[in-house]
Amino acid sequence: MKFVDLLSGAEVLAQKGNPRITGLEYDSRCVKPGDVFVAMKGESSDGNRFIERAIASGAVAVITDSDQTPANIAWARVSHGRRALAVVSANFYAHPANKLAITGITGTNGKSTTAFLIESILQAAGRKSALIGTIEYHVAGKVLAAPHTTPESLDLQKLFRGAVDAGATEAIMEASSHALAQQRTFAIPFDVAVFTNLTRDHLDYHHSMEEYFAAKRILFEGNGANRPRVSVINADDEYGRELIQFCKSHDSEVITYGISKADFHSAKLEITPRGNNFQMITPDDLIPVKSALIGRVNVYNVLAASAAAYARGCSSEAIAAGIASLARVPGRFERVDCGQPFTVAVDYAHTDDALRNLTSLAREFVKSSGGRVITVFGCGGDRDRSKRPLMGEAAGRGSDFVVLTSDNPRSEDPLAIINDAVVGLQRTGAKYAIEPDRQAAIRVGLEAAHNGDIVLLAGKGHESHQILSTGPVPFDDKKVAAEALRELGYRCCSKSEAGA
Repeated sequence: MKFVDLLSGAEVLAQKGNPRITGLEYDSRCVKPGDVFVAMKGESSDGNRFIERAIASGAVAVITDSDQTPANIAWARVSHGRRALAVVSANFYAHPANKLAITGITGTNGKSTTAFLIESILQAAGRKSALIGTIEYHVAGKVLAAPHTTPESLDLQKLFRGAVDAGATEAIMEASSHALAQQRTFAIPFDVAVFTNLTRDHLDYHHSMEEYFAAKRILFEGNGANRPRVSVINADDEYGRELIQFCKSHDSEVITYGISKADFHSAKLEITPRGNNFQMITPDDLIPVKSALIGRVNVYNVLAASAAAYARGCSSEAIAAGIASLARVPGRFERVDCGQPFTVAVDYAHTDDALRNLTSLAREFVKSSGGRVITVFGCGGDRDRSKRPLMGEAAGRGSDFVVLTSDNPRSEDPLAIINDAVVGLQRTGAKYAIEPDRQAAIRVGLEAAHNGDIVLLAGKGHESHQILSTGPVPFDDKKVAAEALRELGYRCCSKSEAGA
């Protein structure tokens, strides 16, 4: 491919040279001879600082959003680095996204479970798909690690290319607010867009709920591509109702979902410790639903996924079969069973709303046994401090005993983070203990449990590392809990340790 062909459709302000190129990179450390290096300004760093390093590694051309252009090498100056990266990445990989029907999912909570459900339904419908999200990526029959919920556009296009080459016709991807605001999804042609809910999160980045919502809304605006053909929106959510009006005012097809009143809603709902059973009312049909995913929050996830699959033309039979076949989602109320007389569940809940939902689910879970809810949680460092007391209050109001600990403290002092959260916890009058060491805190929670109780290990879910000031270290709540249970005299098999 020639450099000028790579630039087709990009917002180029000026350009020089037209070498043949063999690769494309935005990380100067990965540049190889023959590559084009895309240098872009970021929130905390500027890729333009590494142009010389890229040239030294063999780059034959540079795309930059800086006014400074390199000498003695081909270059293009663009108005927006990430938008340019999105366009040239699609060009480099021969526009694989155009060969996929892509469903994008955004919202604060429920994205991953909804994505897994949609994938399961599409599989039941006999379709081959790719999945890109927080927990992991599924491409060409392989499970890949997910460094980001929504990758950079170059990585996205590479994943799409692999999916198309493997015969996929569909893709499901989570669209984070950061990715949407940063234009990582620019020019991706979403066929279906799903909105789950909006609650307080990421305000360290977005600064206000209005700005946070505006970032989520980008998915429905057709950013560099046509608007999604169908928008699937939670009608029970305040911001969802605002989004419904926005989409309708722009002549988008809207499918709503909600617990008791919407295009997709439930009837005869039974929420049990073994799963959710209900009749799902759709615009065309009544579908009996049996799901192993428990709790009211998963009723919403099932409704969202079903509406999205309906928009993709899946039959009622495929929807029911796909829901029934998904037994678990990694790190989402995932149980650790070592034969102990109480329940241990690992969950990704890391916002106050998610903690309220999780502890409410746990309360229903132990209602018949009269057991207690014990919650082990922490708050992330280098993130919105204002949500920490809210999380403490949510955990305290929903639990009988709380162990306040570390999550991913990053560069912050774990005790300083705990001090922010304990303010809200103390408002509730709940009994609590403080243990900054997460491994020790999990042991405290488990030692406190009696017959019929439930111990919630909240915040990290599927994550396999803890991020400290010195960098990431291996840490998996499921494995740590299983080891502690073994030390307490219970017997764990490998399947149980995996939370299966």
